[in-house]
Amino acid sequence: MAEKFDSLEEHLEKFVENIRQLGIIVSDFQPSSQTGLNQKLNFMVTGLQDIDKCRQQLHDISVPLEVFEYIDQGRNPQLYTKECLERALAKNEQVKGKIDTMKKFKSLLIQELTKVFPEDMAKYKAIRGEDSPP
Repeated sequence: MAEKFDSLEEHLEKFVENIRQLGIIVSDFQPSSQTGLNQKLNFMVTGLQDIDKCRQQLHDISVPLEVFEYIDQGRNPQLYTKECLERALAKNEQVKGKIDTMKKFKSLLIQELTKVFPEDMAKYKAIRGEDSPP
């Protein structure tokens, strides 16, 4: 799978370099540079075809739209991954706190119910396979 991405990255880098060179030619265009301009335009067409071939190999890859929003905003798309992980960790801690609280509540509830309904709670614990406190 990595070689598919490497191939796409290589073609994109070549394409970007051709566009950069094309910009230089166009910004200082002289009639004598027409041949170079035509050659760079042909390289661009070939480059787009190469990128399209890579696209066909990567059709099963999906990219969240938020990544494109990061790119449009001029932000590093790797920040998206970092922020997603940070949000997931924060949510994980929040859920862990709720689980711990519910476990404590269950323990306290069983203690109090055992005081009020000792026979019923002994039956409950026997059904649940829990040991009765001494």
